[in-house]
Amino acid sequence: MVDDDDADVLMIEEALEEAAPSTRLTRAADGQAALDLLGATSAADLPDLILLDLNMPRMGGLETLTRLKTHDRWKSIPVVVLTTSDAGPDIDASYRQHASAFVTKPIDLEAFEATIRRIRGFYGDVARLP
Repeated sequence: MVDDDDADVLMIEEALEEAAPSTRLTRAADGQAALDLLGATSAADLPDLILLDLNMPRMGGLETLTRLKTHDRWKSIPVVVLTTSDAGPDIDASYRQHASAFVTKPIDLEAFEATIRRIRGFYGDVARLP
């Protein structure tokens, strides 16, 4: 999870425990920290899913998303954008950069859990990744 808000991280962590109890959540406080963390991670230990806020210090979510989706090792990782923004340009830009879903905060936990289950199911059961 890439988010600088402690309260949001705690809430998402609780939701993930319901939706996917075996999930291990790793946090980066901004986009640059996330890219640094991913760069130091072996291919076998890359995350199955990235939850990404748009509004963060140092490197915002859209720039982070662009870098993720243009990097050969990371481009196949599904990214769910979680943000307080419901602005059309942010939604459009996220999907243009290949976000798997766009969820606005505060989130409906039930809908969020269902979204995570669908994405994990698709990438785990259906999609063929490189």
